[in-house]
Amino acid sequence: MSDRIASALLVLAAAFAFSPTSASAASPDSMTAVAWMAGDWSGVDEQGVSNEERWIEPAGGMMLGVHRDITSGKATAFEFLRIESTPEGIVYFASPGGKPPTPFKMIESGDKRVVFENPQLEFPRRILYWLGKLGEMHARIEGAGGGKAMAVEWTWRRK
Repeated sequence: MSDRIASALLVLAAAFAFSPTSASAASPDSMTAVAWMAGDWSGVDEQGVSNEERWIEPAGGMMLGVHRDITSGKATAFEFLRIESTPEGIVYFASPGGKPPTPFKMIESGDKRVVFENPQLEFPRRILYWLGKLGEMHARIEGAGGGKAMAVEWTWRRK
């Protein structure tokens, strides 16, 4: 009898260890999928525009960020950002120029890579963030405009 109980416990322990809710695998709505984005990031694009993005660490099911572009010493664009754990999952809210937030639901996450999407929009439809091999953070927006595929990408290094 004790061998059967021990075997049953071993099977249950193995099942728990490999289940998606185990400590080694984050649940789909876990903020750990985006925690690596926290920090101060800056870069210069091909047009010479300095841009920066700052993200504070997730707490209370939310992560806050801000983006700013500077051209010839003058701020030319800004965006308020929020990533939040909601009943529907992780959602990225973008508020360019202080406009009302537009939601993008997380559809994919992996090792230091995350993809958000809003299928109701043409552009941007998808927002991607990933960490490069040298520790740089990349962001890319994708979609279509006028029937043509469009994309814009940024690369930042930690400040």
